[in-house]
Amino acid sequence: MAKVVDCYVERTAARLLRSLKGSGGAIPLHRIQFSQTIIQHLLDKKQVQIKNTGQGFLLAVVEKFSV
Repeated sequence: MAKVVDCYVERTAARLLRSLKGSGGAIPLHRIQFSQTIIQHLLDKKQVQIKNTGQGFLLAVVEKFSV
């Protein structure tokens, strides 16, 4: 049964990541309508980060630069 949950988390996390990339790479954290589990999954995989702008928090895609 755990495998079904993992597939759901993976698919939903991929949807959130596509949504972030489509909106310029960052979304205010308070506007995200995904569960904390999905956000935490992407944070654990180091694909997104939370930035404090001084006026709120942004969930942003981590830029991976190849040299």
